[in-house]
This record gives sequence, C-alpha cells and structure tokens, in this order.
Amino acid sequence: MAEKASVVVTEGLTRHFDEITAVDDLTIEIYTGEVLGFLGHNGAGKTTTVRLLNGVLTPTSGSVKVLGFDPVRQGAELRRHTGVLTETPSVDERLTGIENLMLYGALFGVPETELEGRVTELLDIFQLEERGADRVSEYSKGMKQKLALARALIHKPSLLFLDEPTSGLDPVITRQVHTIIQDLSQNENNSVFLCTHNLEEAQRLCDRVAVLEYGKLVAFGTPRELARSLWKGLRLEITTSYDAVDAAQNTLTSFKDARDVNQVDGQPIFTLSLPLHDQVPELVAHLVEAGIPLYTLTPQEPTLEDVYFALHADEEVIA
Repeated sequence: MAEKASVVVTEGLTRHFDEITAVDDLTIEIYTGEVLGFLGHNGAGKTTTVRLLNGVLTPTSGSVKVLGFDPVRQGAELRRHTGVLTETPSVDERLTGIENLMLYGALFGVPETELEGRVTELLDIFQLEERGADRVSEYSKGMKQKLALARALIHKPSLLFLDEPTSGLDPVITRQVHTIIQDLSQNENNSVFLCTHNLEEAQRLCDRVAVLEYGKLVAFGTPRELARSLWKGLRLEITTSYDAVDAAQNTLTSFKDARDVNQVDGQPIFTLSLPLHDQVPELVAHLVEAGIPLYTLTPQEPTLEDVYFALHADEEVIA
C-alpha cells in the first residue's frame, strides 16, 4: 500500500499568552484520509492548536505546515482548503438553509457554475432537502448542527476541523454525523481533526488520538496502542445463571483485586477489571470454589476511558 501523504506536520509548536503556555512543544504528523482525535480537558490547548493550524494565531516558536502551506504567511490561502466547525457554530437564522450555504459558498470561492449543485448535494447528504427553503430560525438544534457541518464542507476542504460536532445532539442525529465523518475519511479521503470530550466517539471514529494536558502532548497513537501501553490491566465479561446472580455479585466483589464489578442491565452478565492478566486463573478458582456456574469468561479490549484513567488517575474523567 502506498505511503500516505502528510497533511499536518508540527515540530515544537508553542504558543504563549503572557505567562501561560497554551500549546507546549507540540510535535505531531497527520496523514491524508486520517481521523485524528484531539482529546483533553477544558483549557488543555485544543482550540489554540486549531487556531494555530489555520493561521488565525501566530506561534511563539516552532514550525508548522498544513497542506503544504505555512499558516503564518499563507493563512488566507490555506483556509480556502480547510473547513472548521466550532463547538457552538453560528448560522444566520434570518436566512434559509439554502441561502446560508449559497452565501458561504460564494465567500469561499466556489464557482457560480458549481455552487447551486453543491448546495443541493449537501442538503441531500444531510437530509435537509425538504427544509432547505425554510428559515433557519425554524430549525431544531440538530438541524442547525447539520447545516453548520454542511457549511464547513461547502468548498470541499481537504482538511476538516470539528470541535465537539455531536455535543447536545440526540442519538439519531449523532449517528448520522458519525456516518458522515466516516464517509469523508474512508470514501472521500478527507482528513478530519476531531476535538472531542466523548471518549466513546473517539474510540469509534479515530484512527489515532492525541491527548493534551495543559498544552503538552502526553499520549499519541492508535486507541489500541495507547490502551495496551498505558493500561496494563484486563477487563472481563463473565456470564453465569440467573439463579446465581446475587451469589456471583457477592463472590466477584469479594475477590481481593476485582475492580468496577457491575451487572449488565439485569442480565446474568458481569463486567469487572483485574490489575494483571495472570489473576484470571485465581478468579476462576474463586468462582468455582463458591459454586458459581461459569458459562463464559471473555476478555475485553481496553478502552480510551481506561487510557484516560491511566493518564489522569487523580483527575475527573473528560467524557
């Protein structure tokens, strides 16, 4: 398989605001067609990084190339090739959906001969075709979010920056947005820079994730790589019989190293974590000795939530 081209390359990228270091010596590389999850607590430096990569802010030090452009010297030209969806996107509610897209398409230089067709295409993709002629003031929050994402795509950007694209959306709209992001990456070969607090969303969508803490990159890799390197424990799913649920709960909880023992939705299924893989035989013996029927015992892949707890053991979870 041919090596993918780089769309973002930073080396030692740093930005100070007086005494505060918002981005600290950031070195990353993002590839064509990749969905990169950018994770971190509020104030970690995610928004500042997006502004630096789009040429809206100037770095204090370090270097950055985005789509081959220098954002400092070629910011206006670069932004014709990137799309940005902020966490609280604003659309002109006085205009219709069609008028919003036509306006932004003209601002981004979409040729007049292509603009109307592009607007129709995006309204269809985002299932807004029947409401395109309605004023945006009449749209639901989910519809406004989809219109804002359509607007960010109007000029067919090669690199899309999304900041909490599903925040506050219902599950149906969230799934639609996820499908669009996956299609952009897998079928359109677009690169997506996804800022999110939703670890489950990042696990599902992202090829790699970068974790920022107070401006510093503390982890970078695929979700599986990070999970296996930063969380050494093992998550298990255990199935028993309905008659043994109460006894199984007590027996699992009493196992000295079992963590986070939970019953799954009233089913005879339990999940738990062990610090070490080698403790599984001891746990099985503990269940058998207590007379608990053991139907299945299935190891579960560690998650990004496990990674977060490993990185921030004494802090609040960001999801």
